[in-house]
Amino acid sequence: MTQQAVNNDVAFLPGNPPENAGWPGGEYSRTVADDMQIDYNVKVPMRDGKNLLVDLYRPAETTTDLPVLVAWAPYGKHGALSFAGWPGHDVDLDQLSKYAAFETPDPAFWTRNGYAVIMADARGAWGSEGDVTMCAPEEADACCDLIEWSGEQDWSNGKVGMAGVSWYAVIQWAVAARRPAHLAAINPWEGWTDLYKEVLTHGGIPETQFGAALGPLIANTHGRVEDILTNSMNHPFYDEYWQSKAPDLAAIEVPAYVVASWSDHGLHTRGTLEGFRRISSQQKWLTVHGRKKWQNFYDQDSLARQREFFDHFLKGEENTVVSWPKVRIEVRERAYSGENRVENEWPLARTDYTPLYLDTSRGSLSTDPVPAPENISYDAQSGRVVFDHNFSKDTEITGYTKLRLWVEAQGSNDMDLFVALKKIDTAGKEVNFPFFSTFDDGNVALGWLRVSRRQLAEDSRPEQPRYTHQAEELLTEGEIVPVDIEIWPSSTLFRAGETLRLIVQGHDVNSYEQGLFAQGHTYTRNSGRHIIHSGNGHDSHLLLPIIP
Repeated sequence: MTQQAVNNDVAFLPGNPPENAGWPGGEYSRTVADDMQIDYNVKVPMRDGKNLLVDLYRPAETTTDLPVLVAWAPYGKHGALSFAGWPGHDVDLDQLSKYAAFETPDPAFWTRNGYAVIMADARGAWGSEGDVTMCAPEEADACCDLIEWSGEQDWSNGKVGMAGVSWYAVIQWAVAARRPAHLAAINPWEGWTDLYKEVLTHGGIPETQFGAALGPLIANTHGRVEDILTNSMNHPFYDEYWQSKAPDLAAIEVPAYVVASWSDHGLHTRGTLEGFRRISSQQKWLTVHGRKKWQNFYDQDSLARQREFFDHFLKGEENTVVSWPKVRIEVRERAYSGENRVENEWPLARTDYTPLYLDTSRGSLSTDPVPAPENISYDAQSGRVVFDHNFSKDTEITGYTKLRLWVEAQGSNDMDLFVALKKIDTAGKEVNFPFFSTFDDGNVALGWLRVSRRQLAEDSRPEQPRYTHQAEELLTEGEIVPVDIEIWPSSTLFRAGETLRLIVQGHDVNSYEQGLFAQGHTYTRNSGRHIIHSGNGHDSHLLLPIIP
C-alpha cells in the first residue's frame, strides 16, 4: 500500500532563508580529509525534476563497491544543530568526529569500517529544493529517489541501509513501506510511526510544547514549511490528512533492527514498539533500553551492534546477527540500573494481566474490588488524586498497562485526564528515571485521554486501548461513563516493600518551561471538578502486565 497525497488544503508558512541561519551554501566541492573523500552538496534528482543536496562520505582509499548508509532529516547536514545545545544529553562528545551531525551516524566511524555515508537535507530543507513537509508522502517519495540513486552509482555495491535517531528513524518506516529496490536494511532508532496519535495529539489532547519547539528547527528553506500547528487545529480528528502521514507498516519486509526506550513517553516509545510489532519483516530484532536515546545511540555497545547488523545485510558478512535473540529488554530498577534480558517476542507471551482496583476511600489499589459505591474528586485544573499499592514480593511490570475509570465531570462537558505511574522505594522516596532525551525526572509510565474521545477502535485490545479519534461524545451533567486509558509500555522491577503509585490529574505530570525540548499540553478543557467512581458496578481498576 502506498501513501497518497492529500487533496485537503494544507497550510504552509514562508520559510526562513537558510542564509539567515548560518547555511554555508550549496556549492559543490570535494576534499580529502581524515581518511575520507568528501563530496559536499552533490545534486540528486527527484522524480519531479527538483534536486536534493547531499554530502557523500567515502573511505579515501576505497571508493568502489561500497555499501551505503543514508541519513535524512531537515535539521541541516552541515551540523546546524549540535548536542551542545541540549544540556543533559549525556552523549560522550569526545568520541564523535566533527562530521557527526545531530542524531546521525558518524561518517568518520562508518567510512573507517568500509561504508559510504550520505547525509541528506530533506526535501525543501536548506539547499534541497521544494517545500518542507512533516511525514508527508512527498517527503518519503523523495527519500526513495535518493535510496535508488545511491544504489545505482558506480561506487556503490547496490545495497543501501538507513540509520539515525528520531526524524532519521521516522523516515525509515515511510521509505521501507514503499520497498525501494536498493533498500537492504533499516535501523530505526526511536522513531514514531503515527504523528497524530503519538506526538501531536495524546489521547485526543493537543500537544503544544514539542510541536512548537520543533517548528523553527525545520523551517530553514528557500521554499515553504508546512504549518503543522495550524493544520492540527484545522484537522482535529484522525482524517485523511493524518492518515497520509502514517506509513503502512505491514508493507515493510526489509530486515530491521529496531531500538526503542522506556524513557520517551509522549514521543517515540509507543510508535517504535508499534513499528516492530506491525512490520512484516521475517528478519527483525528489537532492543528496548531505559536510558537517554542520544547517549544510547552512540554507546560503544550500540555501535558494535549497528555495525554487525549492517555488515551482515549490506556487506554479506557471516556473523552472529542471524542468531541474535529476537528481543532484548532492560528491566529497570532505578536510573541506569537494571537487568538486560533476552526474550522471544514482544509483548511477552507469559504476561499475566492483573487488575488492581481503586479504593477511593483509602487512596489505595487492591486486588479485590470495593463492594460499596464510593467516589473521590479533585479540582479539574490544579488538583490530583493518588492511589498506592505496596508489593509484598518482588514484582516485575513489563508491557502494556490500562487504566479503567468511571468518571463524571462537574461543571464541564469534557475532561482531560493525565495519568502517571511512579515507583516509591521502601524509604518513601520517589524513584526517578531518564526522560525525554535530556531530563532525569521520569516516571514508570504515562497516559492521557480526553474523555470525549473515549470511543474505542476495532483493533483495541483489553490491555491496550486504541481510539477512533473520529468524533466527540461530550458529557452531560451527572453522567458517569467508563473510560479506558492507554498507558504507554514500560518495564520496571519493584522489590518487596516498594510501592506503585498511580496519579490522576487534569494537567501535565511533568512540566517544563516553554522552549525546552519536551512535551506539554497547555490547552485543556478542564474546569470544575473531576469525580472518579468505584464500587457498585463501577470497576475502576489498573490492569498491570505482571511477568511471573
